[in-house]
Amino acid sequence: MKRLSTALATVFCVTALPAFAEGDAEAGAKVFGKCRSCHTIADTDGNVIVKGGRTGPNLYGIVGATAGSADFRYTKSLMALNEAGFVWDEAKIAEFAADPRGYLKTQGTDGKTRMTFKLNKGGADVAAYLATFSAAPEAADETTATE
Repeated sequence: MKRLSTALATVFCVTALPAFAEGDAEAGAKVFGKCRSCHTIADTDGNVIVKGGRTGPNLYGIVGATAGSADFRYTKSLMALNEAGFVWDEAKIAEFAADPRGYLKTQGTDGKTRMTFKLNKGGADVAAYLATFSAAPEAADETTATE
């Protein structure tokens, strides 16, 4: 009986993982309120979608973008990622938001960043929300193919 319970618990946990790994964009819109004090979301034409601070970079199009490529003065750590061709995806954004310095260190940099805030909960949701302001992967692939 104990083996069956353990096996069922393992199956439940493994099948539940994808639900926790994917973020909820609607919930992320609410959590993004914490990010607005430093970040704004404005499209490439300058239309402000979410008004926020200018302490951090504009997060429009961040999912799928190369790190350190927005019009912003980045630290050497993020510029090193830029030079390495590091591209943000939802999982990377969620990890970064949870511990910016720690995450940068795992990427082989000195970990210095101006982002001192740690988003303890909702990182995957915020990443999913930010993905709604990025080009769809299919559209990005088509653009690359036609150039």
